[in-house]
This record gives sequence, structure tokens and C-alpha cells, in this order.
Amino acid sequence: MTNVSHKMTARSETPLTDGRRERSRSSRSKIVAAMLDLVGKGDVAPSAARVAEVAGVGLRSVFRHFDDMDELYREMGEVIEAQVMPFILEPPTGATWKEKLFDIADRRAMVFETIMPYRISGNLKRFQSPYLMQDYRRMLRLESDTIEAHLPAVVKADVAGTHGLNVILGFQTWRLLRHDQVLTFEDAKAVVRRLLGDAMACMPVA
Repeated sequence: MTNVSHKMTARSETPLTDGRRERSRSSRSKIVAAMLDLVGKGDVAPSAARVAEVAGVGLRSVFRHFDDMDELYREMGEVIEAQVMPFILEPPTGATWKEKLFDIADRRAMVFETIMPYRISGNLKRFQSPYLMQDYRRMLRLESDTIEAHLPAVVKADVAGTHGLNVILGFQTWRLLRHDQVLTFEDAKAVVRRLLGDAMACMPVA
């Protein structure tokens, strides 16, 4: 009789436990989606209260799922990175290293345009967050490594020139052109290609 009672109790608790877990997953997803929506629409530093409002959950729920806003920024970054990383890591096309860098420039224009509000949001917070600062430096290394992987040794030996290529093809240059100078996508892309072409023309012949 006791065994039967335990089995009945276990069966009755399982749906309740599963229901709570599903509600918890749903709330967490809503919070992340709200963060993505707010930042994507231009609110690059939303408060926890604003995130909770858009998510349709209580403020306590935000901090029940995320220890702090830093953790929420981390999850937002992971979602965005998962979307664009396959495109970033796809080998560039081109017969020469210069053609490959032009392909990287065009590809980054599209990626940077997509992630711009989220990258700006993270940049605003990184000076207050060791995690976001570490992630920022990780992305800089990735951008740099992606370029240098396609440079001939004689070109890579031009340290100043290589640093210049990283600046031209970096996110901050794209943000400056699109956000600060308010250029159109195509105009900003043309400026980057012009800067890149001029820089490569001054580099050692491979």
C-alpha cells in the first residue's frame, strides 16, 4: 500500500513540476526576447523594470532568472553571436588576399549593420562589467585573427599597416560612419572599400 501511495504521489507531482519548469523557461525566453526587442529598437541601455514591462513579467521575475543585468547582457550577446557567427567564419571568396579582404569588408558591413544596436549597447556597459569587457576584447581578437589569416607573411610583417587594416574593417569605423556621420549603408560601405583599397595599395607587394 505504501509503495502504491508513493507511486501515485510521484505521478501527481510530475505534471506540476514539468508545468513549473515550462513556465520558468517561458518567462526566461520572454525576458531575453524583450531585451533583444528594446535594444534592437534603439533603447541601448534598458532598465530591468522596462525589460520586465515589455516581457509582461514582474520585476522579481527578471532577477529570479538572471542574477543581474550583466547576465542578461551575456545571454543577449550569445543569441546575437549565434545568428551571425556562421556568416563571419565562412571563408572569404577571392583569388588574391586583396580580393578576400574586400569580401570580408562587404560581409562585415552586413554583419555590423545587423548587430550595431546590440554592439553599441554592450560597449556602453563594458566599462562597468568585467565580463562585457572580456567579451569585447575577444571579439576584437576574432576580427583581427580573421583578417590576418589571409595576409601573406610579407604583408603581415608590416605591423603598422596590419593595425590599420584592423581599424578600417573594425566595428568602430562602421559605427562612426553609420551612427555618427549618418551615412547611408551604401555610402558607408563605399568609404570602407575606398579606405581599404588605399591602405592595401601602400602595403608591401606579396
